[in-house]
Amino acid sequence: MVDGLVVDMRYFGADNFVGTRIDGYQAPRCLLTRPAAVALSAAQRDLTRRGLGLKVLDCYRPTRAVAHFARWARDLADMTRKADYYPDVDKRHLFRLGYIAERSGHSRGSTVDITLVRRAGGEGDPDMGTRFDFFQSEIMAQ
Repeated sequence: MVDGLVVDMRYFGADNFVGTRIDGYQAPRCLLTRPAAVALSAAQRDLTRRGLGLKVLDCYRPTRAVAHFARWARDLADMTRKADYYPDVDKRHLFRLGYIAERSGHSRGSTVDITLVRRAGGEGDPDMGTRFDFFQSEIMAQ
């Protein structure tokens, strides 16, 4: 357990690049290996002294979820969330560009998607540049 950790498991709900709950997410819980949780705890303690904290958006990713992402990426007709998550990227290139993969480090339980948040009393969360899971084209990323 990581004290004060904000958990917003995006793939348990529909606020993600696919636009629906992702297969394999049974609850909005962050599951991690002990070493990953210890590392997050240390980072959280350090950030707390600075008025900040961590928010996790994805932790352990079931292999069923990875398969769901791959199916979605191959369905070129599904452009439901294109404007929000990949406006300048051709969906046909998501595998080649590394946004979607057949395997995920998340499935080992030691990889997390995180962002920073302000602790109580702070004004607004830090600007991280883009929304969660925003896919930029190679040209825009340079």
